[in-house]
Amino acid sequence: MGRKIPMWQCILVMVVMIALIFWNVMIDTEAGEAHVALVFAGAFAAIIAMLNGWKWSYMEAGVLAAINRTMQAILILAVVGLMLGSWMAGGVVPSMMYFGIKVISPSIFLATACLLCSIVSLATGSSWSTAGSMGVALIGVGTALGFPAVMTAGAVVSGAYFGDKMSPLSDTTNLAPAVAGSNLFDHIKHMVFTTGPAWIIALIVYLIMGFMHTGSSEGPDMGTIDEILGFISDSYNVSLICLIPPVFVIAAVALKLPALPALIGGVVLGLPFFPMQGRSIIGNGAEEIPGAGSYLNYGVTTEVPEGASSVLSELAGLLSNEGMQGMMWTISLILCAMVFGGIVDSTGIMGSIAVAMVKLARGTRGGLVLMTELMCIIVNALCCDQYLAIILPGRMFKEAFEDRRLAPKNLSRCLEDSGTITSNFFPWNTCGATMRSFLQVGSGYIPYAVLNWINPLISIFYGFTGITMTEMTEEEYQKILEEREKEKEEALKALEA
Repeated sequence: MGRKIPMWQCILVMVVMIALIFWNVMIDTEAGEAHVALVFAGAFAAIIAMLNGWKWSYMEAGVLAAINRTMQAILILAVVGLMLGSWMAGGVVPSMMYFGIKVISPSIFLATACLLCSIVSLATGSSWSTAGSMGVALIGVGTALGFPAVMTAGAVVSGAYFGDKMSPLSDTTNLAPAVAGSNLFDHIKHMVFTTGPAWIIALIVYLIMGFMHTGSSEGPDMGTIDEILGFISDSYNVSLICLIPPVFVIAAVALKLPALPALIGGVVLGLPFFPMQGRSIIGNGAEEIPGAGSYLNYGVTTEVPEGASSVLSELAGLLSNEGMQGMMWTISLILCAMVFGGIVDSTGIMGSIAVAMVKLARGTRGGLVLMTELMCIIVNALCCDQYLAIILPGRMFKEAFEDRRLAPKNLSRCLEDSGTITSNFFPWNTCGATMRSFLQVGSGYIPYAVLNWINPLISIFYGFTGITMTEMTEEEYQKILEEREKEKEEALKALEA
């Protein structure tokens, strides 16, 4: 380990990272997204750390630890790629789109999309599983009903993250109270006061947007919808039995089956539907007939009829995918992000910025809440990992909240109100990259993800006004002080041993 890196150098690392990403994404657009910028930003951070005595072997271990934290996410991405290849080739996603278009009223589509994703994510505890299954189908339904993909994606993300925050099955919902010293169900009950109003506001906004959109000249034309339904039914053999795989995945995760086995089960259940679509499961290389392996790995392409309208061309794109290989771009972005994130975390660069922000809070209730949530956003942007966005601010602000006599559930709520909910705002964050990959949209969906940006604002408002900010009793605070002393004694004994 090296010496503490001066604050001005920590800030310089962040400035260089932001400048490189801006150049890579906004100016040198031919270079793609932020991959190369993140690698060079990591290299710059490593040079700064080496000049302060940090050894590369230590930083490399930090990078590998960061990658290890994202391995489950990477595996889920790969398996979701397989699942989408299976579901597209088996007609599962086209059937979901077809029946969704027939059932959902255009005027309430956005609110319905948010509500459906809320229910699924609440049952599964996973925003990723929700976006990768229900979200993909809803993007197609929204396109058919005349809604821009970014608008639909915003409603999907809002609903998906509602469940990700409020479900006891969610990993972040369990992590936040563990870091803050609260307990799971106190944490969930306390989040109702911030997430509940944000969710209601989001539904109202989506209802207004839906009525405004369908009432405008851009609203859905029934002739176009009939054309779309005809195109889907001509291209695929749609059937209600094709909905068995998504129902299985949702039920399996809701019953606490681990995500990966549940998703693999969804892949396998899609295979029997291949023959319904005129596709072979086994394949024959000699006759150039693709089999399941080809569809799962490389996906399928839905042909666009000659002279098709722009709507049908766009829909054909949504009914095509690149299977597991299509997820490799996102996986590579996550790995590049972990190069930078692992270095700034392991060398204390991120920790130094967190300490400075604790001092800026000045111990006031509103200041603590504001700085905690800002820190969560900064870590999401710079460390590219929502778990670090909960762990690092939670670790840094825990004692400050306690000394202000604020109950641990206040801190755990802040961590989720910002750390979990804003993780998808940044394209290079694991969550941001995943949402964009699943839903095939850019960052234009963020203004429409109403829940995600209004939830932190409500939380900050509560911090300054004191609404729902539960305080500890003197007895509870004294117990915490005793626990601190005990931890210090144990640490001293460990050093002496």
